[in-house]
This record gives sequence, structure tokens and C-alpha cells, in this order.
Amino acid sequence: MDSTIVTDRIVPVDGAGADSRRAPASREGHFAWIDIRDLDGSQRDAVVQAALNQRVDGIVADSAEVLSDLPPTVRRILFLDEPAGEDFPYDKVDLVVVSDRAHVHSEHIGHTPDRGVHVVVSDAPTLQEACEVVREVPWTVLTFTDPTKIPLEIVIAAAENSGGRTVTTVTDVEDAEIVKLVLEHGSDGLLLAPRNADDVVTIARIVDHQLEKMELSELVVSKVEHIGMGDRACIDTCSLLEKDEGCLLGSFSTGMFLSCSETHPLPYMPTRPFRWNAGAVHSYVLGPENRTRYISELQAGFPILAVRSDGSVREVRIGRVKIEKRPLLSITATAPNGKSVNVITQDDWHVRLLGPGGSVNNVTELKPGDKLLGYVPTEARHVGLPITEFCNER
Repeated sequence: MDSTIVTDRIVPVDGAGADSRRAPASREGHFAWIDIRDLDGSQRDAVVQAALNQRVDGIVADSAEVLSDLPPTVRRILFLDEPAGEDFPYDKVDLVVVSDRAHVHSEHIGHTPDRGVHVVVSDAPTLQEACEVVREVPWTVLTFTDPTKIPLEIVIAAAENSGGRTVTTVTDVEDAEIVKLVLEHGSDGLLLAPRNADDVVTIARIVDHQLEKMELSELVVSKVEHIGMGDRACIDTCSLLEKDEGCLLGSFSTGMFLSCSETHPLPYMPTRPFRWNAGAVHSYVLGPENRTRYISELQAGFPILAVRSDGSVREVRIGRVKIEKRPLLSITATAPNGKSVNVITQDDWHVRLLGPGGSVNNVTELKPGDKLLGYVPTEARHVGLPITEFCNER
């Protein structure tokens, strides 16, 4: 069957299911399907409601009646062992997945907008079948009987540039984290049979929060000066931080410095590997979705980005923000684009910023010419969001 790509979905062009008015388009990147075939009663209702609230891409069932009441915001996916006949209510679903590839083009499946094949990969022949199917049909659902991820890597490679989408069955949310990252791209979709509604919330976060590496830049220190007393904040997180892991903060939207967590030994106090001695309360701090907040706005439970010296990123949650009056130190540096950037920190030897290679730099020992790591965005900021407009910060 020939096909053409419409937006991000493959729609058959032979007339078999051109009506996709109820089917939502898949999101950019990864997506999740929730399998409710083994659930019933209140447990199924709770899982379905969680899936709708979290806006997962699809819900899987083996009954068209179960799927028929779902709203158009979710993809209704029907799993069948074989076509059920012309009088089956295929119009109540958006995608039919069969277990035998010979049935995928069956005329009995009626006018469904999409079709797919479920392949159980248990040996070399079934792996070869999966590689063939993923190049032939819009959707390939994969179940692997062995814990190794090598067969999935092979199928993902086979699917490259084919236009087909892979959806891999995962055993739990921990497995989902791994499958999402196989060959860096991972499976397009994750299919989970949740134990409860909490699993739905977790897998939705896994597919939605796709944090890329950041491109960090070298900032060259141009001026360091003592500026007297002010309010500075410590940011305590709910995570243990690595030795080269910091938060990005600065006075200007034109550039932010990579602070250093309190993971390195100090002569008069224990290390606190959950903390950044961040900076003055006016400072920008970078959070998820490329949004900044002022330190003074941060509260317990807020997300913030933890960034390592190699640019790798993860999201951590704030446990506490502690604001106290301390002597302050102003550090000005020049970004690679020639712009001047600034950060104001506590004026104390134990406060540190990270430099190239993860080097640890005590702020009171900084001098012109020293190199630090930072992030230099291309946009200005308005209410924390990037915006292309004239903005002169000084």
C-alpha cells in the first residue's frame, strides 16, 4: 500500500481511512500510549482519567466499545488478533493494530485512519520481521522478550527515514527511561500497562521532558569588585548534585554563569551537595523550557535546571530557597559575542563558579582574564520568556 506523510502521521492514500477527524496528531519527539486491556472498573477509570489529564497520545484497548467514549484529544488504539469482519465498529477507533502483518491490508478493517502491526521479537527471524514491518506500515508496535536493548537498536536503525513510527512495550517507568534513550533517539512511542494512575503521570513526564545538551560558552572575566551588603539566596534542591553541576544564573538575559554546587570540601563546614550558593535576589535562574525566573520568585517545589560542565542537563526540584543579607561581589565578564555579562554573588571565598573542564573557581580569587563557563542566549527576556526585541542591560 502506497502512503504519503501528512504532518507527522502516515495516512494511507488508497482511501482506507482518510477520515482522521478524531485522531490527534502525535507530538514532536516521544509520546506515550497507555494499555488498559488488563484493567477494569474503578482502576481502569482512574487510569483513563489520568491519561486524559496528562494528555498522553493514545489509549490501547481490545474493545471498540471501551474506546468509543473517549474524547478526540486522545488517539483510540484497538488491538486485534485478526480482522473482526465488515460489521465491526471500526469507525469508533483511530488506529487498528493487528498481530499478523498479513492482515494489515485487510479490506475487513474498514475505514480506519491508520493501521499497524504488533511484532513480538524473540529471535533472529522475528527481529528480521520487525525490521521489514517498520519500513512497510505506519505504526509498528514492538514487544521484546529479552532484556537486552540491542534488538531495539537494530529496529530503530531500520526505521530511519522510513516514515514509520515505532512504539515499544515497556515493563515499567524505569524501563521507559532507558527505551527512550536507545541510540540517542529511542523509540518514538512507549507503551505501558500501568499499575495505577501514578504510573501514567510518571511516563507522561518522561516523554514530555526531553532535555537536550546546552551549548556552554567561555566567559572571560573583565572586572571584579566589592559592592557592599545585599540579599543573596542559597538554592537547596531535592537532589544530590555532582561536583561539576551548577545552575545558570546572572544579572543579564544576555549571559548567565555556571555556579558551582557545594560538593567540594570546605575547611570550616561540611559539604552540602544539594545546594548552590546562588547569587543576589535579582538574578535570573534558568529553568525548564528555556524560561528564567528571578531568584526572589523561586519556591519549594519549583523546577530548575541542573547543568554540568559538559552541557548535559537535568531537571531538579527546589526544596528550599534561603535568603540572607551578606557582603556581595560583582563579577563582570565578556561573552564570545563581545557582550558584557554580570553576576553578583556572596563575597566569600567558599562561593565558587565553574570554569572550562569543570574547574572550580573561588569568587574572591577571580581576576581579569580568568575563564568561566556560562550560557549566552540569543534572545532577550520578557517575564522570563525569550523574545526577539531590543534590550539594553547594564
